[in-house]
Amino acid sequence: MKKYIYITIIVVAAFSALTISCTDDFVERPVEYSIDSENYFNSQSEYESALIGAYDLLQTTFVNVLMGEFASDNTLCGGNSPTDVPGYQQVDDMIHTPVNTEVKKLWDWMFAGVQRSNYILEFKDNIEFEGKDQIIAEARFLRAYYHFELVKWFGPIPMKGDLRFTPGDETSIPRSPVEDVYAAIYEDLIFASENLNSIPSQTGRATRGAALALLGKAYLYEASYSNQIEKYGLAAAKLQDVIDSEGYSLVEDFDEIFEMAGENGVESVFEIQYTDVEGGSYGYMQAIEGNVAVGFAGPNSYDGPFFTAGNNFNLPTQKIVDAFEADDLRKEVTILDIDAWIVEHPEVTYTIQNEHTGYFNRKYIPRKRSENAAADLKLTNPNNYRAIRYADVLLMAAEAYSKSGNDAKAALYLNEVRDRAFGDQNHRITFTGSNLYNAILAERRVEFAGEGLRFFDLVRTGRAAQEIDGFIVNKNEVFPIPLEEIQFSGGNWIQNQNY
Repeated sequence: MKKYIYITIIVVAAFSALTISCTDDFVERPVEYSIDSENYFNSQSEYESALIGAYDLLQTTFVNVLMGEFASDNTLCGGNSPTDVPGYQQVDDMIHTPVNTEVKKLWDWMFAGVQRSNYILEFKDNIEFEGKDQIIAEARFLRAYYHFELVKWFGPIPMKGDLRFTPGDETSIPRSPVEDVYAAIYEDLIFASENLNSIPSQTGRATRGAALALLGKAYLYEASYSNQIEKYGLAAAKLQDVIDSEGYSLVEDFDEIFEMAGENGVESVFEIQYTDVEGGSYGYMQAIEGNVAVGFAGPNSYDGPFFTAGNNFNLPTQKIVDAFEADDLRKEVTILDIDAWIVEHPEVTYTIQNEHTGYFNRKYIPRKRSENAAADLKLTNPNNYRAIRYADVLLMAAEAYSKSGNDAKAALYLNEVRDRAFGDQNHRITFTGSNLYNAILAERRVEFAGEGLRFFDLVRTGRAAQEIDGFIVNKNEVFPIPLEEIQFSGGNWIQNQNY
């Protein structure tokens, strides 16, 4: 969001005249100007500033993307040593516990997003102005986005309606059941889809299409977790609305999607904005403006054309490399085979680090910097995260139709993605029934490899235990509530099963 919208920091301050006096007039002198969190929303610009603050937390979802990938069977954690970011290493090995710094960050940052969204919604009736429904709709979209991340990762979570959490709530507000969280997500996204514009007022803002796509995704996820057939129908209907809008299409060349020139293109339904013009710190990643998932994923000490050095994380396994069919044009875009790259570019050098597989996640590794880039491109990479692509809409629709018994539409949307992947119509799927469903899931794996979706695709379809080494059924479907949160709740919140 910050690539196009400057962050406005809401400062809580009280100002008074600086006059030296010993009289009662000085003691009782009225404050000429005062603003705090409880009397802030008095103009349209203040609502806009608060909304930008709610968008700001989207940039922290780099941790969701990283862990969603190497928690799966697609990649290894990697890093510069076996102890580089221990929290990531534990998630990769499925030995994470309630004491995990990276899991705690995810919990904190997503709830911060909810809190900032609720800040707007708590004061939504302060004043009236033209365009307020759009702001409220964006705030509700963002709250739904953060809630969706939280329910995926942690299962039941506390909710407080349109009110902000305050100290002490953790001891009295229960964790809402998963079905209640999804119900709140649906309510927010239905409102958002009915009030958001189809074309954003600024690049990076939520749109009607984004709300419908996320609504369809939420229906699909709950359906696959709970096997509620009617939810598959609802998912198909909402995703069909996105398709019928004709506002999106597949980019002809798959390679274009992940380059700078392809940002916010016709395939982008919702995209998280990053910039490289403001620096950051490993000690305060919440404030970083660049896409950390990108900087973490490149070859260590890389020197050569096109790319720049990274921190060696998120290393594709041979298993994902072998998942691509012959002639699949996506493979070279998704997987950087470093040995083959060096054959083409003998001048390339890099340093082999922990868990070296010979492969790197080419979609999201650092590219050459711009002239205006801040000092450390590992922390300030401008590559946007394509959070919802139109290909995802098509394959989610295919899955929902397959589970609803409409094989014809399921195959239609699956093959639309495959036609682009192979550059022809000679690789179309003609399966029906369970074979078609399995083909859709296989297509999701190679289409979105490296994009952080694989773990939850495995979990929600009941396939995680057979694919992920160390995965324990009735435990690792969700992540542990951070220990501090359990302790602060004073027994109000029970830890997730088997943690």
